[in-house]
Formats: sequence, C-alpha cells, structure tokens
Amino acid sequence: MRVPFLDVAAMHAEVEAELDFAWRQVSRSGRFIGGAFVERFETAWADYCGVTHCVGVASGTAALQLALEALGIGPGDEVILPANTFFATAEAVLAAGATPAFVDVDPATLLMTAAGVAAAITPRTAAVIAVHLYGQPVDMDALERVAEAAGIVVLEDAAQAHGATWRGRRAGSMSRVGCFSFYPGKNLGALGDAGAVVTNDRVLAERVRSLSNHGRPGDRQDGHYQHVRVGGTHRLDALQAALLSAKLPHLEAWNAGRRRAARLYEQALAELPLEPVRTAEGAISSHHLAVVQLSGRDNVRRHLGEDGIDTAVHYPTPCHLLPALASASSPKLPVVERAAGRIMSLPMFPHLTDSAVARVADAIGRALATSEARP
Repeated sequence: MRVPFLDVAAMHAEVEAELDFAWRQVSRSGRFIGGAFVERFETAWADYCGVTHCVGVASGTAALQLALEALGIGPGDEVILPANTFFATAEAVLAAGATPAFVDVDPATLLMTAAGVAAAITPRTAAVIAVHLYGQPVDMDALERVAEAAGIVVLEDAAQAHGATWRGRRAGSMSRVGCFSFYPGKNLGALGDAGAVVTNDRVLAERVRSLSNHGRPGDRQDGHYQHVRVGGTHRLDALQAALLSAKLPHLEAWNAGRRRAARLYEQALAELPLEPVRTAEGAISSHHLAVVQLSGRDNVRRHLGEDGIDTAVHYPTPCHLLPALASASSPKLPVVERAAGRIMSLPMFPHLTDSAVARVADAIGRALATSEARP
C-alpha cells in the first residue's frame, strides 16, 4: 500500500459537486477578474480569521510583498525573519526593496523566538515577519512586546497556518497584517495560485488593494483609468475565489482530520529515537506538516521511499545559506543549520488512516534499525 505525502484528490472528492457548481457559476457569469465571487470570499475569509478586512491577491508571495509595500517598508529597511522558512518569505522582502535579517529558531518548535528577534534589532529594523511554520503559530504575545518596545511592525506569514490559533486568536489576526497562501497543497488550497492579506486597518487594506490592481484607487467604475500609485497585477481570480468559497466550509473538519493524524503519529512514534516538532503550550496547530528530527534522515527517507511511503524535507537549506541569499556576512545560525540535516516531513492530510500512520511508523522503525546497524 503506497502512502502519499499529500492526497488532495481525497479532499476534492468530498466537495466535487460544490467545485463543479462554482466553476459553472463563474463560467456563466463572464466576470473573471474581481466582482462578486472575489468579494464573497474576501468577506468569508475575513470573518473566519476574525478581522474586518481581507484583500484577495494572486499568491502568498504577493500577499507578503504587497503588505510590506503598503506599510511603507522598502529600501534602507531591514526586516527580521526566521532562516527556517520557505524562500518566498525572504523573496517578498527583497521584492519590496528591503533587506532580510535572518534569526535562528527554537530547537523544539523550529519557530522564531522573541528573544532571537530582540537580539537582531538594529537602527535599520522596520519590521519582523512572524512565520507560523508547519501549522503552528509563533508566540505572538512575547513577539508583540518586543516589537512594541522597539517601535517596529509585526506581519504574520500564515501560509501554513490556516485555522491555527495562539491562545484563542486565529493566525493572521494577531498583528497589524496577516498574509496567506492558498497554494493547492495548503490546508485551504485553491486549484492554482492564490493568496490573501487580512487586517483590521481599513486604510492599509485599501492600499494593498490598490497596489494589487495597477495602483487604481478602488473598484469604482470611474477609477479604471485612474492610477494613484505604481502597483501591479496581483489580483485574485474570480474562479479561484469561487473555488475557495466552496472549500472553506470544510476547512475546520479537514483541520480536525489533520489533528487526529498528528495524535496518531505522536502515539505511534513515541518509542522511536526521533524528535517530533513540539507544539508549544498555548498553540493549537493546524498541522499543515508533520515534521520530525532524526539522525540518518537521508537513509531513512530512502528506505521509506523504497517501501512506498512518500516524505519531504521542509527545508533542506536554511534561507541564509541559499545561493540567492548567502554571502560572506551571512550569520551563523546553529539550530536551524543542524536541523536542516535532520528534519523529515511525514505524510499528512485529513484523510490519513490509522493503518497508514501505523505503516509509516513501522517503516521508520525498521529504517532506523537498518541505518543504526550500518558502520
């Protein structure tokens, strides 16, 4: 029995009728850019996150870049972010004209810490991006205290944390602005690229919307050829908005399925010589990924692959060491550099069965025994 890393088809099978209906609605409407389908999803996603404003955009990367630009962050500014994140977080900072400043992570959660951020603040620091990685939110209480004392703004990269909470607050709602990706593999995934910016700041939301739409002042008909700033084409397609609206009512149940799978993993892996990424007290993870740290990672992955079990690594090279970003002045970040050779992401999706989890755990145990027996 093959165990896939992610089974999007099983999720779509649940909502096939809703997706088909959404496609027909958009196709028949003739309105593919903006309009009621986008507005409907923006309202629903804002309500879900517990904020007053949502702007649908073309991708999670666009969400981060536009949020930074709307905040006036650019050339001459530094933005603190964890080295353990997808390249897009740093890419958005660079696209906005600012400079990424990387920090190390907590060895148990692999998330950035308030203490690490505090130590990295310089006179050029303008913002910090809290990356809620693997589905788990950063300790936002501690981070906000540090940011407030330093007079810098906090943004949330919640691309992997749809529906996750920190002490009862939804990811994306705990700072000045939250940014989401709806890439197909996310907990709430589009059928293509899509993203969103959420905030309680009306002026900021309007600025993001303008930047995403050629610098137009809004959605007014008389504003189509009025351009109040230099923006770009970063809009959310009506079709993707309609598909996301069809899937959103199922997100809580799908997240519950992921949490159930995570509990099964915790029990099945308890006696093995590995370290699951810990969930901090106060966090409810959406378990976008199931990540463990272990010795002999590459050998274990090879054995699992031969046994029909798909795995991945998130991420094999920390951002500060990637060819596009590395330099002689790149900082030494020992926790993330060590973890990069030890982390392994296991199959994780809402429909993962008890037997599949047991099979993965058994295969890991056999692979570790084989690896440890080698000289």
